Amino acid sequence: MVGNIFKKRIERFQSLLKREGIDGAVIRTLSTFVYFTGTKWLRPSLLIPAEGQPIVIVAKGEAELFRERSWIENIIEFQKTEELMANVTVWIKKNGFSKIGMEFSVERDSYVLFFELFKKLNPEVEIMDVRGLSMELRMIKDDWELENIRKAGKIAVKGMKVAEEEIKPGKSELQIAAEITRELMLNGSEEPKVYVAATPRAHAEPFRDVKVKEGRIVSVVIGADWNHYYANITRSFPVGEISERGRKAIEAMENAYRVSIERTKPGVKFIQVEKEIERIYHEKGLEKYYIVGYTHGVGLLIEEDPITTIVVPHRAMVAKEGMVLAMVHAPLMIPEGAVKKEDTFIMGKKLENVTEY
Repeated sequence: MVGNIFKKRIERFQSLLKREGIDGAVIRTLSTFVYFTGTKWLRPSLLIPAEGQPIVIVAKGEAELFRERSWIENIIEFQKTEELMANVTVWIKKNGFSKIGMEFSVERDSYVLFFELFKKLNPEVEIMDVRGLSMELRMIKDDWELENIRKAGKIAVKGMKVAEEEIKPGKSELQIAAEITRELMLNGSEEPKVYVAATPRAHAEPFRDVKVKEGRIVSVVIGADWNHYYANITRSFPVGEISERGRKAIEAMENAYRVSIERTKPGVKFIQVEKEIERIYHEKGLEKYYIVGYTHGVGLLIEEDPITTIVVPHRAMVAKEGMVLAMVHAPLMIPEGAVKKEDTFIMGKKLENVTEY
């Protein structure tokens, strides 16, 4: 049954390729590889023709295990790195393809080096960015995806409970992150994302030499995955007595969180809600501390389309049923620390919070 889910995704993607007049796609980005194959793999290569069966290229000796973990039957092994690219080139030439899709992404395993080498070996081939096509499918989650995200949400909440217990003066960001990561992995999260900031940083890879201090605010961002699908939760914890500005920022964030939940509904443009949040921060005199972008998608990545936090045009997009959104992302970067409250919501006729804490 699960295999049929992935097969149908490929078929839908092939329809989009045909719509755009693209002969086939070379998928190197890990999250999209997982979306179509059902399993993650180091340095993946997935070849999807507009018509016909997909092909996966793996290193010698990996085919048997890959076949056990995926529905795809056509698997090619390579022994030398140069054979990988040669197999891609042969596939293109044998089928007479002239227009090939690739995802232009910053994600792991989507290397500019690969892209440049591909262009040299296939100078006559026109390369098209198909990231928009894959995200067109990925933005709306099916029931199986939603169930995985719900399970991931339960794990993320367990991690946040550990965070609250571990945040104490004198502890380093790295020590706190280590305990959270341990809890997430013990509960089945294979590739957790944990960011701890004891200073005002929006996304903080934890440092071993930055420690929690009295009077500061520590923010914790957790991405927990289940079957490669993520849930995202963020909380900010005051340590001891904090300043009036800190208390005002926490109050404003609570108001922004409430408004984002009330106003984000199917058919509403994200920019409309963003303006409401800006108004709240302005009334509190905190607008200079505000980083714009209140929501982003969550799925096979902790942050994926729609990404109003990074991609400005996405702020004009409309919320749709089936989206999974993290809200409210927009942090207040005050000197006492980053103030942020974020949960993962399934967008239905009503919002479902999968990381309620």
